[in-house]
Amino acid sequence: MNIYVGNLDYNLQESELEKIFSEYGEVASVKIIKDKYTGKAKGFGFVEMPDDEEANNAIEELNGTEVSGRQMKVNKARPRRENPNR
Repeated sequence: MNIYVGNLDYNLQESELEKIFSEYGEVASVKIIKDKYTGKAKGFGFVEMPDDEEANNAIEELNGTEVSGRQMKVNKARPRRENPNR
C-alpha cells in the first residue's frame, strides 16, 4: 500500500521516516518529495508498505502523532491526477 505522509519537518530524513514506519511492519520504500530546483524538502512524502494490514495499522497509529514538533498527517495515498498543464 502506498501511504501519504504530510506536514513533515523540512529537515526530516528518509531514513528517519523509514525507522518510524518500520515499527509497524515491512517498509518497501520511502520517498520525501523535494523541490526540483532547490532540492529542499516540500514537507510531504510517501511510504510503501507491502502488507495492507500492517500499512492500515501504521496509518491508524501514526496519523496525528508528533515528529520533530509537527503533527504528521498519514493516510492512504490517492492515485496521482494527470496535470493537463504539463
